[in-house]
Amino acid sequence: MKKKWLIALLCVIIAVTFFAAGFFTHNLVNMMNPKYEIVFSQDVSRENIINFNRVKALLLNNYYEEIDENVLLEGAIKGMVEAVGDPYTVYYTPEMMKSFMEQQTGSYVGIGVTVFMDEDGLATVADIFDDSPAKEAGMRNGDKIVMVDGEDVTEITDLNLIVQRIKGKPDTEVVLTIYRPEIKNYLELKMIRRVINLVYIKSRMVSDNIGYIQLKLFDEDIAYDFVNHVNRLISQGAKGLILDLRNNPGGDYSQVVRMADIIVPEGLIVYTEDRNGNKNEERSGANELNMPLAVLINEYSASASEILSAAIKEYGKGTLIGKTTFGKGLVQSIVTLEGDAGLKFTTARYFTPSGVSIHGVGVTPDIEISNDEKYRYYSIEEIPEGEDKQLLRAIDEVNRMIAEREYTKQP
Repeated sequence: MKKKWLIALLCVIIAVTFFAAGFFTHNLVNMMNPKYEIVFSQDVSRENIINFNRVKALLLNNYYEEIDENVLLEGAIKGMVEAVGDPYTVYYTPEMMKSFMEQQTGSYVGIGVTVFMDEDGLATVADIFDDSPAKEAGMRNGDKIVMVDGEDVTEITDLNLIVQRIKGKPDTEVVLTIYRPEIKNYLELKMIRRVINLVYIKSRMVSDNIGYIQLKLFDEDIAYDFVNHVNRLISQGAKGLILDLRNNPGGDYSQVVRMADIIVPEGLIVYTEDRNGNKNEERSGANELNMPLAVLINEYSASASEILSAAIKEYGKGTLIGKTTFGKGLVQSIVTLEGDAGLKFTTARYFTPSGVSIHGVGVTPDIEISNDEKYRYYSIEEIPEGEDKQLLRAIDEVNRMIAEREYTKQP
């Protein structure tokens, strides 16, 4: 009896040992050769899942040429992102992601323009830098970039990808085909890329007591530069200030927050809100700019320019003059995916201190005024002195505020 019991126990031990060994081997194989699957939620229709698998099978088995299944899957990922219908949500292939990250560092080698996506999804020139290949080639504000080196870019929804095609190595040629609304025709412009020394901020005295600062873009040092320019103008006798944000497409979010902190009083500057109602607030301290201020804006002022303009307007820190801004109030995040691919996608919206979303609406000026139509596609610097009606109106407004302030100081 005892012998039978020992034999039975030995059989159990052997069975458990083989089961454990098999289980371990199975898991080891799975770890070495993992299997992945595409999972859909219960909200996806049965027909779509069946069609997805059938289309894949038909292409893999019956297309007239052999197809790489990975190419199909990556195309499906791109299509999924495009189906969102948001021009700011884009899938980056590994090559695109690598190029995008490289463009964030190092010197800028290109043609010397700032661009934005218009309401039709076309890369549009917002401003042109002095002494740049674009200026020398005769490029104008408002030009629509439709081809780069013979490649159609009108279907590319991500502005960064178009800019990457325009940038390149120094002393190499790039050929842009542009549509110019001014003449309702297409032009081909040839330019030689070169290192562009970017100057995003300029200032000068426009009268004995009014300083003028133009911001072309919010780069990573703009708040520091802004303070230096303001102090320089004050030392030259400025009692009032004009801040020109016309044709400024935006830039660094943290920098526009710092600039607003310098100008507006203590309180909320801007906040973002995601789909779940989660808010992220940016607030200013007690210090504020204590001098009359006018801000110039137009239809090419976007994103960070609109955040600053809205905060100044809602706190009553200055008078907005010009045209309603572009209306870009969405927040994007960039995530690195497997295989060094990437996804840039919209995660939240910007809101002004009073809780207004500027997206698709823009910021309206306190004083609406246009320049002559003949200057519509000119850079700010190209408008002849004395003919910039928006600037002249800003000078009048700041003079009025200076006089009013001095009058209230009288005993």
